[in-house]
Amino acid sequence: MDGIELALLTRRTQAICDEMGVVLRRTAFSPNIKDRLDYSCALFDVDGELFAQAAHIPVHLGSMAYAMADVVATIHWQPGDVAMFNDPYLGGTHLPDVTVVTPVFVADRHVGFAANRAHHADIGAEQPGSMPLSRTLAEEGVIIAPMLLLRDGAVPAEAAAVLARLSGSGHQDGQDGRPDVDTIEGWQQRPELADFLAQLSSARVGATRMADLVERLGVAAFSAGVEALNDYAERLAREALAALPAGQWTAEDVLDGDGLGAEDVPIRVCVTVGDDGVAVDFSGTGGQVGGNLNCPLSVAAAAVFYVFRCLMPPHTPATAGSFRPIRLQAPVGCLLNAERPAAVAAGNVETSMRVVDVLLKALAPALPGRIPAASQGTMNNLAMGARGLDGDWDYYETLAGGTGAHATGAGLDGVHSHMTNTLNTPVESLEAHYPLQVERYALRRGSGGAGQFHGGDGVVRVYRFLAPAEISLLTERRRHAPWGLAGGDDGAPGAAWLNDEPLPGKASFRVEAGDVLRIETPGGGGYGPAER
Repeated sequence: MDGIELALLTRRTQAICDEMGVVLRRTAFSPNIKDRLDYSCALFDVDGELFAQAAHIPVHLGSMAYAMADVVATIHWQPGDVAMFNDPYLGGTHLPDVTVVTPVFVADRHVGFAANRAHHADIGAEQPGSMPLSRTLAEEGVIIAPMLLLRDGAVPAEAAAVLARLSGSGHQDGQDGRPDVDTIEGWQQRPELADFLAQLSSARVGATRMADLVERLGVAAFSAGVEALNDYAERLAREALAALPAGQWTAEDVLDGDGLGAEDVPIRVCVTVGDDGVAVDFSGTGGQVGGNLNCPLSVAAAAVFYVFRCLMPPHTPATAGSFRPIRLQAPVGCLLNAERPAAVAAGNVETSMRVVDVLLKALAPALPGRIPAASQGTMNNLAMGARGLDGDWDYYETLAGGTGAHATGAGLDGVHSHMTNTLNTPVESLEAHYPLQVERYALRRGSGGAGQFHGGDGVVRVYRFLAPAEISLLTERRRHAPWGLAGGDDGAPGAAWLNDEPLPGKASFRVEAGDVLRIETPGGGGYGPAER
């Protein structure tokens, strides 16, 4: 392909991913997906290599790019198949993130895959919101190894059993008085499975659009184009990484703790820049912990890919080729390469953010003026809901904070950063769906670090509960502030209170009607010395 044809292929395939995202958002039931946009869509070649994605969530996309080849190799694919999985040790991130994959066939020839990943607020954990202070993976919900969700238009028994557990009935034969889940028609009438239908619709749209494109180009031309696209991305990536000064760059940062006794958990990195690319070694990082800060290697890889993708030209195609010059090493059994059955719920959302921080910290001396100060360094996870007499609802959200200032300006106020790319749930949507009121939602003025350029401010969000509920907090940067850079001050750490009583960064507790929860998120670090 010449340059024009390559650019057209890039835009066409990205447009397919964008349309998949629109379908998923418009057909989803939960505010977590339709309002907060906690989902991602991508296309893969027949070997499971990423060649197109939408600008969705880095931790989803990077982990899929790292692990999809191993996942798709476990299934003998046929036209009309749809698969699903969430197992963090078999290609997933954490249990609430469920991936749906459908193969693409043209004239009975398998040419690739369309996939999406979306966060489900209820994935079967005993704690509402499915983000508990867990000690094992089994405590975090239903574990779905890669399996067929559909074959020949039917729901296999194994998938029906999983859907029955997630629907809350424990039955797949309609014994609870509701339609069974052995057919799509059955789970169409169960609101708790609506987001699975949305993912199915999105994947089917992606597969249809990709098949149309392949038919127009021809299978041979399409396959050659995807190969050329990856090669082009690799060339751009190598050119960008070649601009880094050769040598070794190291840094260390720490996580506050796992909420179950482990504190100041270290993450250490050594970045080696050479003629053949970049090697990222996390030897010296703390071992996996008893709580759920652990993460599978695919999540660590997603954070690494994200940082180096930010250093590449904006027009670099986000494909597997752009990651070829990057090598990753993390000792088995450490925090970033945990072993089953370690709990991982916060690893995906909190540890991944710290991996970004420590990598940026390592690269700052190598690239003066190009690396920003630390952003808030947490997703401020809030899960809540009720069971039984107190109701039957689940909700999960992440809260925005400040981003780090940089050599050319101040940080941003009240936005999600780095490994998340979601929105704040609108107050109107939150109050319409759940028994609570948001009494205050504002920027946390002055929480960004001072400096020549000021770090971005975090937010304040105050909830009043109208009915009893169970709450889980999984947050970071409560004990260790986001660092400033080049003489800038640190951002303010985050904090939370229940009825004016301070809460730890990680906690599970019950609230009663009338109780008030206040969360203040961290600000970003400042950049450069402030005028005194």
